Amino acid sequence: MSTYKVPTMAEMSASGDSPEILFWVGCAGSFDERYKAVTQAFVKILNKVGVSFAVLGPEEACTGDPARRAGNEFLFQMQAVANVQVMNGYNIKKVVTACPHCFNTIKNEYPALGGNYEVIHHSQFLQQLINEGKVALQGGGEFKGKKITFHDSCYLGRANDVYEAPRDVIKALDVELVEMKRCKTKGLCCGAGGAQMFKEPENGKKDINIERTEEALATGASAIAVGCPFCLTMMTDGVKNKEREHDVQVYDLAEMIAKDMGI
Repeated sequence: MSTYKVPTMAEMSASGDSPEILFWVGCAGSFDERYKAVTQAFVKILNKVGVSFAVLGPEEACTGDPARRAGNEFLFQMQAVANVQVMNGYNIKKVVTACPHCFNTIKNEYPALGGNYEVIHHSQFLQQLINEGKVALQGGGEFKGKKITFHDSCYLGRANDVYEAPRDVIKALDVELVEMKRCKTKGLCCGAGGAQMFKEPENGKKDINIERTEEALATGASAIAVGCPFCLTMMTDGVKNKEREHDVQVYDLAEMIAKDMGI
């Protein structure tokens, strides 16, 4: 694995520097074993193209999204205000995150608590880098000519109208993008939203992630692309449930781009 630098805001601030972007890693990106690979892939891309960035490191706490969705408004306010104080202390202007939940919360809910930033999802940032010619894709690799389907995350798509950026990123890989029946504004949740990630589902005929995985498999795609840590977990579990993990992979967009760049 190639080496990569991950400076913290504290280190940068101490040396009198300020980065172009704050990379908000999020809980999953920090602690989930599978999703750490996405954090590493995105950091490798940032290093490769020379983007000046930093992370908060131990100063970063959960945005409060799961607490608010689960109904614990008090905990949300505590977590959010603490984060806003830290970010404002560093005079943060621009935030990039790979998690749509963090993206939505910092972008749409932090302003009410004094946190006003330009917030970009990593799919939008990757799209910008590709459009500007900074990311040099080889156009080959393991995805060339394959069918890929993209699962719209609720907080990226329906909540924030980000539909084309992730698709543009996938199309840049020289693959065939195949859509599920329910996509874009009619997309179906992976089953983890609204703090459902952290509890077992209620009794019913079928789990939502199984329903969604069936729609993805029906496209004939050999890979399911996602732009969210929760979706990555739910779709991976769905593929395993269908015993298709040998021929269908689930990837985050950053992993696909990093693979194509050979980093």
